[in-house]
Amino acid sequence: METARSSERQRTAAERRRRELLEAADRVVLRDGPQASMNAIAAEAGITKPILYRHFGDKGGLYRALAKRHTDALLSALRAALDAPAERRARVEATLDTYLAAIEARPQVYRFLMHPADGAADTADASLSPEQGFDVGRHSAPLLRRLGEELGQVIVERVDLGPDSEQMARIWGHGIVGMMHAAGDWWLADRPCSRERLVSSLADLLWGRRGGGGRPRRQGRPGVLRPRDAGLRRPVSLSPAAPRAPGAPRAAAGSAAARSAGRGRRRPPGGRTRAGGTGRTIPSRRSGPARRSS
Repeated sequence: METARSSERQRTAAERRRRELLEAADRVVLRDGPQASMNAIAAEAGITKPILYRHFGDKGGLYRALAKRHTDALLSALRAALDAPAERRARVEATLDTYLAAIEARPQVYRFLMHPADGAADTADASLSPEQGFDVGRHSAPLLRRLGEELGQVIVERVDLGPDSEQMARIWGHGIVGMMHAAGDWWLADRPCSRERLVSSLADLLWGRRGGGGRPRRQGRPGVLRPRDAGLRRPVSLSPAAPRAPGAPRAAAGSAAARSAGRGRRRPPGGRTRAGGTGRTIPSRRSGPARRSS
């Protein structure tokens, strides 16, 4: 009995210590962003670097622990946005705004989680640091995958998507996360517009699927470019022409193709070209006597 109590106390103490170390890591990340190092985190926590490694193994382990901590908090906020008593579009906008507000409020944390290699080259001892083995892609990709899966689960629990709802929700979850990540990354770096404008524009993009906003474009035949798509006078086929069989006659002069080509000629002065393209002219009522074209 006493052994069980002792084990429980040790486990509780270890969890509390781990939480304190993560809070220290958060403070360093908020201050240093992608340049946050294990040395700086250990100093902030008042411990030596080996003790930090004992708790997390390496920088990858610390990164995963911080990623889980922040992803859990973000997902909790996203669930609250989707649960809000509002119309569906308003909930979509609230979800997008929740994500963008989170990365705007703590940009250094976002950059550490998504671009930790950005600050590596700026450190004086970067070439000597064992943290150079840290692969951002290997760690950030699982974070985005987890966020996509979790958001898909939130959607399937809260939004009725009809038949195949679970599969559709997973597709939406990963698609929305990919869109939010790419758009948010660009927006956070360049700030080309307000957050409200970005939220509204992304909601418009998503709402084209659920809200029926805008009429879908009329689909033409496969391989044919419609005139209004390219400012052309008539449809142009993008498919290769069928080869002429050996010995087959070429198109006759009076064929549809020839007549179409004839229509493209310019009308000679004083009259209009006779059908068949003979060069003879028909008198025009306005031009007086007919003249033979040269």
